[in-house]
Amino acid sequence: VQLVESGGGLVQPGGSLRLSCSATESISGFYTLAWYRQAPGKQRELVAGISGLHTTNYADSLSGRFSISRDSAKNLLYLQMISLKPEDTGVYYCYAAIGSDTYWGQGTQVTVSS
Repeated sequence: VQLVESGGGLVQPGGSLRLSCSATESISGFYTLAWYRQAPGKQRELVAGISGLHTTNYADSLSGRFSISRDSAKNLLYLQMISLKPEDTGVYYCYAAIGSDTYWGQGTQVTVSS
């Protein structure tokens, strides 16, 4: 499975972005999907995850500003981000897992700056 992210860019503080992740193969409900991010000089961290049953989990630090969703029929994963802050800056990665197999996208840069 290849994952391709899109939708990153430069946005002002308080702005919004919607990231998309497209899979080249079926990412059925058996796959767990997630978004991770890596800020400069920091370790990669989990932002949000979603199961095949659409159960979601989020990093505590997000305070409800992000929303993850999936369209398994279209092999798509989304991350809606609002009220963006400079500390949200980083490379955002799409992640998929099924059993012991894991897959990563190449990442998309999100920069929050005035």
